[in-house]
Amino acid sequence: MLVGKKHLSSFQVVLYGFTLLILAGTFLLMTPAASAAHHWTSFADALFTSTSAVCVTGLVVRDTAAYWSFFGQFVIICLIQIGGLGIVITAGAIAIASGRKIGLMQRSTLQDSLSAPKLGGIVRLTGFIVKGVFLIEGIGALILMSRFIPQYGISKGIWYGIFHSISALCNAGFDLMGHFRSLTRYVSDPVVSITIACLIIIGGLGFLTWNDFYQFRFHFRRYSLQSKLILVITSLLIGLPTLYFYFFEYSSYTGLTRWLISFFQAVTPRTAGFNTADLSTLSETGVMVMIFLMLTGGSPGSTAGGMKTTTLGVLFLSAKAILMREDKPSAFNRSISADTISTSLTLSVMYVSLCVIGGCLISRYEGLPLLTCLFETASAIGTVGLTLGITTGLSLFSRAILVALMFIGRIGGMTMIYAIFANARQKHAHCVEEKIIVG
Repeated sequence: MLVGKKHLSSFQVVLYGFTLLILAGTFLLMTPAASAAHHWTSFADALFTSTSAVCVTGLVVRDTAAYWSFFGQFVIICLIQIGGLGIVITAGAIAIASGRKIGLMQRSTLQDSLSAPKLGGIVRLTGFIVKGVFLIEGIGALILMSRFIPQYGISKGIWYGIFHSISALCNAGFDLMGHFRSLTRYVSDPVVSITIACLIIIGGLGFLTWNDFYQFRFHFRRYSLQSKLILVITSLLIGLPTLYFYFFEYSSYTGLTRWLISFFQAVTPRTAGFNTADLSTLSETGVMVMIFLMLTGGSPGSTAGGMKTTTLGVLFLSAKAILMREDKPSAFNRSISADTISTSLTLSVMYVSLCVIGGCLISRYEGLPLLTCLFETASAIGTVGLTLGITTGLSLFSRAILVALMFIGRIGGMTMIYAIFANARQKHAHCVEEKIIVG
């Protein structure tokens, strides 16, 4: 792939690929065939919906069940599937299936897209990921159908099972329940709640972690450091919020339902966007917990967004190393490089800054409470899709901010930077060092 006489970098391929997919989705959703009323949809609404689907976010300005026709819903779920897998992986899978030879440049692009540690075996890994995604989505769809078919009939129940399984594994959060109520009617249903939650968790673990599990099963010691860190941080980010929600937020529920709702609300902010509870009942502390979870997101090389679990893990390990006066941060008898620490710090500052700036702009422009707007911007940049109910009433200016944040959140902060400054020359000259006292 060439532009002028220069090859596009793998980061530019991702950036341009997502952009073109969003625009294609926008055009399809604008057509009369995509709306239930068979009329043209405005560019702004179609663009927002397409961006939300491709970036697997779930924020919507139109009721997915009521506004869009079956064709429109089909376009949305296709955008979610491609967006969840990633443009590069989807293109690679098509090339592999058609028998085309995968060149070195394409393999390198696949490696960057998957955050894979080495180039060798990247084609096999791509095939494994695609097969794994369809297998897990199929199992999830069958389980959900067992609940949806008795309620909605055969054809609608099958479609609902497929749609929600793909949406959950891709951490998208789009639903067909109507009236913007998500899965609140299934708050006491363990089959739907646990199935959706498990799909969200599996999708957010990352494809490399899938590969480690496939190769080594339950031999945890043989996993890569990245997979070990992902599993530990993910467990903490599910377990601790579950206890918080159980003891402090959902005391009006009892028994199994209280555990189900607490567990689900701890899982879904990690970029999924479904909810089984009315979020407007959350305390301000609960809202802040959700914002923290949304900004953290899932893991590298997964269907999830956010600044990633590994970023949070590296930051905590770096802080621990400083407090304990250790030479370098480490975990599981492995040291963490200075480049990794710098990248983690850069990403965390970028995500928090964009969330706060976007929230302040929307709050000022719309005259809405700042915490509510921060929840919205964290949901956008974390590609989550949860909302406190203000999305549909926002102006075009505020929606544009959310569109930009969703795009950055799905592409990834560092991918965006490397794509924009792909031709920038690395500076090797160093300035004279001078110590600054901090803290």
